[in-house]
Amino acid sequence: MKQVVIATKNKGKARDFEAIFGPLGYEVKTLFDVAPSMDIEETGTTFEENATLKAEALAQDLQQLVIADDSGLMVDALNGEPGVYSARYAGDHDDEANMDKVLANLANTPDDERTARFTCCLAITGPNFKTMTVKGYCEGRILRERRGENGFGYDPIFYVPELGKTLAELTAEEKGAISHRGNALRLLTEKLEGQL
Repeated sequence: MKQVVIATKNKGKARDFEAIFGPLGYEVKTLFDVAPSMDIEETGTTFEENATLKAEALAQDLQQLVIADDSGLMVDALNGEPGVYSARYAGDHDDEANMDKVLANLANTPDDERTARFTCCLAITGPNFKTMTVKGYCEGRILRERRGENGFGYDPIFYVPELGKTLAELTAEEKGAISHRGNALRLLTEKLEGQL
């Protein structure tokens, strides 16, 4: 089976990649599988910088093709926050606390001004492969309370009007069809056609 290494320790992200790469015959490996002790410092100020940092560090270490993802939630009424700090907005990787902070910061914001988008930047690199990046987006708005049990991160408060559901109310396949990560992966697949 072909293998793709994703520079993440986030199980939720790994599931998103599996939903897309599995049907294509790829086994998805993460940092837990290939370099559990490796901790890559995310010092970039943009999603693109962080994704590139992670991809290049891991590809250098493993000497193989690696995809890294940096993604997050950007809320218009909060001037783009939490942005690159999405995972640690209220501390270190605490989904519940992060959602609570966004909801508290938007408490006095009218429903029609709660627009937001998820942004995902993917970077791919490896030996004899020039680093390439793509970005994908998912537009929606922030609800006032959590809905749904699926997904991770901010999914329970991120509402997609066209579907009438939050990302946490979608199956992995439904989410992959419209999500920022799914859109970025499809762009990457198009760009890579005939290159690998």
